[in-house]
Amino acid sequence: MNGQTTAASDPYFPANGDPRYRVHRYELALEYRPGPNRLAGTARLSAIAGRAPLAEFHLNLAEFKIGRVLVNGRAPHYTHRGGKLRIRPAKPLPAGAAFTVEVHWAGNPKPVRSPWGGLGWEELTDGALVASQPVGAPSWYPCNDRPADKASYHISVNTPSAYTVVAGGRLLTRTTRASTTTWVYEQPASTSSYLVGLAIGMYQTVLLGDPGLHGVPQSAHVPAHLLPQFSRDFARQPAMMELFEELFGPYPFGEYAVVVVDEELDVPVEAQGLSLFGTNHVDGVRGSERLIAHELAHQWFGNSVSIADWRHIWLNEGLAKYAEWLWSERSGGRPAQELAAAAHRLLASQPQDLILADPGRKLMFDDRLYQRGGLTVHAIRCALGDVDFFKMLRAWTSIRSHGVVTTDTFTRHVGHYAAEPLDDLFAAWLYGPSLPPLPSGVAGQRLR
Repeated sequence: MNGQTTAASDPYFPANGDPRYRVHRYELALEYRPGPNRLAGTARLSAIAGRAPLAEFHLNLAEFKIGRVLVNGRAPHYTHRGGKLRIRPAKPLPAGAAFTVEVHWAGNPKPVRSPWGGLGWEELTDGALVASQPVGAPSWYPCNDRPADKASYHISVNTPSAYTVVAGGRLLTRTTRASTTTWVYEQPASTSSYLVGLAIGMYQTVLLGDPGLHGVPQSAHVPAHLLPQFSRDFARQPAMMELFEELFGPYPFGEYAVVVVDEELDVPVEAQGLSLFGTNHVDGVRGSERLIAHELAHQWFGNSVSIADWRHIWLNEGLAKYAEWLWSERSGGRPAQELAAAAHRLLASQPQDLILADPGRKLMFDDRLYQRGGLTVHAIRCALGDVDFFKMLRAWTSIRSHGVVTTDTFTRHVGHYAAEPLDDLFAAWLYGPSLPPLPSGVAGQRLR
C-alpha cells in the first residue's frame, strides 16, 4: 500500500512542481564534457494528467538553451523564463490521459540559487556532482520538482572515457567508442526529483562486504589516494546494512553505492540508492561514521518512504538521526539514552522557536530540527517499548514502501502500536515550540 501524491503545491516552494499532473518515468540522455562544463541533454517524460483537463502545465528547468519541445510528438507553444518551462499543448490533454513530453536542452550547468547557497549541479575541479536537496534538480534536467511526484529513471551519460559516472540504480551497460564512454543506469524504484544523484570523476571502484554473504550489493567509488583511509572509515558499513535491515526491514532498493568526491563537502548528501561524501569525511579513524549511518538510513526514511511536501522534513531527518543513535548503541558506543540526553542539553540551551511538524522554510535544515527529530523518535520508543517500537518501524517501511507520507500519516501509524493514546506526546514534541522533558525508559539498554 503506497501513499498517493498530494494535489497541492508545496507550501515552502510554491514555484517548484506542478500538481496538475504526475510523471511516472524519466528517460534522460546526457552528454557532458568536464573541461568546458558543457551539458547537452534529451529528456523524455511519461506522465498522466490529473483530474482536470490540462490546457497547460510547467516543468522546472534552469536557464539552458531549449532546442526542441514536443508533447505527444507534436510541437506545443512554450515559454522558458525564471526557471519555468511553461508548455501549452496544441490541444488540451483530457483528464487522466497519459502523455509524453520531450525536451532538448544544452548549456553550462550551474547550481540554482537558494537560501542555503547553490544547489544541484556543481562543477568540481575535475568532474561534477549533483546534490539537489531540496530544489536543485532543475539545475540539470527538466522535472516536475516536488518530492511527492516520484518516478522511475533511465539515465544515459556520455563523457570522456577517463571519467567514471555513478548514478543511483543498476548499471546496465558501459560502452566505449573512440575517446568517450556511455554509462547507462536504470532506477526502477519511484524516486523524487531531488533524490536523483549523479557523480562524474576520476574514481576507483571497490566492493564493500561480500555480496555472496549479503543480498545487497554495495560499491564505493573513491579517489585512489584516499583508498587506505576509506577502507577503514567505511569498513563497518556492511554491518550497518545488516543492522538496519534487522531493525527497519529489507533494504528498499536493488543496490547501494557511495561516492567520495575529491573535494570537501559541507555535509554528505543522500540520493536514491547512493550517498555522496567529501574528502573531509574520510580521515582513517572513522571520524564520520555516524554520518555514514545517517545517509544509509535515509534509504528507508526519506527515499523509499518520502514526504508529501517539505513541511514534513523531520520525518526524514529525525528518523535518520535516530538511526545514528541506534548504530552507536548496537556497535558498542554510547546508548541512545545517553545520546538523547546530550541532544536535550544542547537544545535546552538554544532558542525555543521551532515547530518540528512545520518548521518553515527558514528552519527546515536547522540543526535543532535534526536533534529534536531524533528526540521525538526516542520519546516514541520510550512510550511504546522496544518490541512494539521496532515492530512499528518495520511496518512503517513495509506498508509505506516507495510511497508518500505526512506527519499525520506517521502519528496515526504509531498510534496503532500504543497501549494508550499518544496525543499529548505528539502535541508537545511535534506542535509545541517549548522543549519537553527528556524522555526516558531505555537507559543503558542494548538492542537484542
